[in-house]
Amino acid sequence: MHNKRILLGITGGIAAYKIAFLIRLLKKEGAEVKCIMTPASCDFISPLVVSTLSDNPVGIEFWNKADGTWNNHVEYGLWADVFVIAPATANSISKMASGACDNLLLATYLSNKSKTIIAPAMDLDMYVHPTTKRNLIQLEEDGVQIIPAESGFLASGLEGQGRMAEPETIFNYLKIALSSSEELCCKNILVTAGPTYEAIDPVRFIGNHSTGKMGYEIALALANKGAIVHLISGPTNLTIEHPLIELTKVTNAQEMFEVVQNKWEAMDGGIFSAAVADYRPKTVATEKIKKSSDDLTIELVKNPDILKWAGENKKSNQLLAGFALETTNSLEYGAAKLQQKNLDFIVINEPLAGKTGFGSETNQILLLDNCNNLTKFELKSKSQVADDIVDYYIKLSK
Repeated sequence: MHNKRILLGITGGIAAYKIAFLIRLLKKEGAEVKCIMTPASCDFISPLVVSTLSDNPVGIEFWNKADGTWNNHVEYGLWADVFVIAPATANSISKMASGACDNLLLATYLSNKSKTIIAPAMDLDMYVHPTTKRNLIQLEEDGVQIIPAESGFLASGLEGQGRMAEPETIFNYLKIALSSSEELCCKNILVTAGPTYEAIDPVRFIGNHSTGKMGYEIALALANKGAIVHLISGPTNLTIEHPLIELTKVTNAQEMFEVVQNKWEAMDGGIFSAAVADYRPKTVATEKIKKSSDDLTIELVKNPDILKWAGENKKSNQLLAGFALETTNSLEYGAAKLQQKNLDFIVINEPLAGKTGFGSETNQILLLDNCNNLTKFELKSKSQVADDIVDYYIKLSK
């Protein structure tokens, strides 16, 4: 963070009082901080406090009435390495999404040449309102990075999601965002990982041995390249910590499908590594099935083909990759899957007993793209394989 130029926008929410702590954290790390406040934010934190802590004058209006000087929004946008708006209220988010420009902060946003990051803060009903969700999707499509609101006690007295991320969280987010590679900066990429569990009864399910490790490593590799990663994970014991990764946990294929459907349109691309169960029981017993006979017949029906749906609904600017794990004729089956699912490239797992596949720490892959280019890699750790996959994704996206 040393000598990094942080432009901090403060809008009129109660969480504005926490910004003093964020400025102190940034200054302690050697960052240069300039602040723009909306007039409404002055009711929640004093401009004198902000100016004193940041060691710079605070921009509030276009004109400084005392001396007649102009706060140049264009110069602010050219100066900054990153523009972070915290708190970002529902009102300001709405104006940003629609292109409104009625204060210095919004004019600077529209002129900004660097990445913009926002930390939403509002009451829980406002945060989940369809209008707010739509505005946040629009901002993501415009390249704005969003630090998700946290759950906790709110100014209204209610408890739920809508609380601005803590200053330490915003600080760590900025630190990683500024130190990571810029190759995928501001790109929203969807990653699916892990197995799906299809219930038979309340205690039994159909599943597979996937641990999700490959997908989690891909998510981390993408985030380290600056991407905003939307990780959808089936049941797994893995954890992941990165400010650029948003984790959604699901259990079965239908749940994963619904999340993918909800997010896909706003994505720049996706890497689908989840081992989704092909079939599920047609009927799920409401109580545990008793062992009453020597035979048990379970009728299965097909699960939705999530990867195929994404391929069918892929826009020209989206890049899509999938996985193929086969025990025989892997290249032949992988090539067929590439075409059938309308993929840009496919990751074909090379079966090596005890060294690749579910639960292993290593993997060996082939990458085949839709121009019939084939690249073979040697046996590597899954983190190194993830780097290879992400590098190939970047190559095809240029």
